[in-house]
Amino acid sequence: MPVQPALTLGIGIARPLAEVYAFLAEPGNFAKWASGLGHSFHRIGDGEWRAETPMGPMTIRFTAPNPYGVLDHDVIPETGGAMHNPMRVVANGDGSEVVFTLFQRPGVSDAAFARDADWVRRDLLALKTLLES
Repeated sequence: MPVQPALTLGIGIARPLAEVYAFLAEPGNFAKWASGLGHSFHRIGDGEWRAETPMGPMTIRFTAPNPYGVLDHDVIPETGGAMHNPMRVVANGDGSEVVFTLFQRPGVSDAAFARDADWVRRDLLALKTLLES
């Protein structure tokens, strides 16, 4: 597979790294802020969840909790290949920076990629609002 265009998006959150990571390391919390991943999260196995997404039901496989701030997750549709989503939380002063890399997958137009990026930005802002309130 050739190198895909990618965009890395981040947001600063005025909460300690340990607190932000603990919240994000619990996959059930994604439904509280990540509208792109959908709703109705149900655990189906170790690190695997089922969700109703804007593109239909999908399996989401999350990275196990770790000391490195890695929050990668794969979104797996009923048919087709998994979509890998690299995500990290790192210290930023007394707070945290949440960083998400969005790949422009084959067949996704530039306009659709821009809409996806806007969606990720809105979700990251929702996360910030939730954790800072």
